[in-house]
Amino acid sequence: MRNAEIGLLLDLIDQSFDRKSWHGTNLRGSLRGLTVDEAEWRPAPDRRNVWELILHSAYWKYAVTRRLTDLPRRSFPLKGSNFWVRPTTSPGSEGELKADIALLVTMHVALRHAVAKLKPAELHATAPGGTTTRIALVTGVAAHDIYHAGQIQLLKRLRTGKR
Repeated sequence: MRNAEIGLLLDLIDQSFDRKSWHGTNLRGSLRGLTVDEAEWRPAPDRRNVWELILHSAYWKYAVTRRLTDLPRRSFPLKGSNFWVRPTTSPGSEGELKADIALLVTMHVALRHAVAKLKPAELHATAPGGTTTRIALVTGVAAHDIYHAGQIQLLKRLRTGKR
């Protein structure tokens, strides 16, 4: 039988990523039907694009998973951390975009598995190597998904000029 608190955390990260929720579009939903043109568009030269937000979100899912499971540092599939410039070619390719979205999904699945394996007694304890509790890491990464889903929706609207 699954612990209620763990179940609630799994529901929270799923609703923020790819399950129906009351708040509207989740992160995966904000990417549905995304084209390369939409993904690489920038509102200004020095601003992030949707594509970069995809990898940024994947990285932070990995970072939380690493903290929950004590994975080795620098084990994210891409070199670097936090933000990567995308596309890597001009124009970007659909294959590259799909691969980066697949990485986001893979990181979500890994996060989900890490949360499911937590013991209830571990939730309110500080995760190794930091000052944040495990429950705060999980709720924080869910909020992070929702935040970036909103940013992505806004970027898509700004690109088209629709209100």
